[in-house]
Amino acid sequence: MRLTANFSLAQLTHSETAERERIDNTPGADIVGNLQLLAEGLERVRKLTGFPLEISSGYRSPELNRRVGGAKSSQHTQGLAADFTCVEFGAPADIIKAIRDSGIEFDQCILEYAKWVHISFSREPRGKVLTIYDPEEGYLDGLRDKDGKHIA
Repeated sequence: MRLTANFSLAQLTHSETAERERIDNTPGADIVGNLQLLAEGLERVRKLTGFPLEISSGYRSPELNRRVGGAKSSQHTQGLAADFTCVEFGAPADIIKAIRDSGIEFDQCILEYAKWVHISFSREPRGKVLTIYDPEEGYLDGLRDKDGKHIA
């Protein structure tokens, strides 16, 4: 099922962990509506970057989310979040700067471990930019480098 021109339901629900561990990652009808909102937001990001996004994680069933160590309140379980990279555009921090400065409405945009972008969309977007390098330290407000300094 195609959600938008460039994103399908299969793409936003695919999980190697779910396949390997035989976890059902099929979303309910209520989640599919959220995945539509997510796909529409990802289309805006794809247009901004000018390149395809490499989605590493989209929807996660509660069981899959537990198995991968996701937060209990993860927006992935609601079908509202995706993790991605876009190496043709640049580093994850560069992608977040571009999104932050673009006017695209998002709920959260998180630089995770300097390796990928976590982005979520909601019907009431908060526009929060966060960074995480260390789970014990937790999320830092804004876009930051490994030393904790704000990235312009």
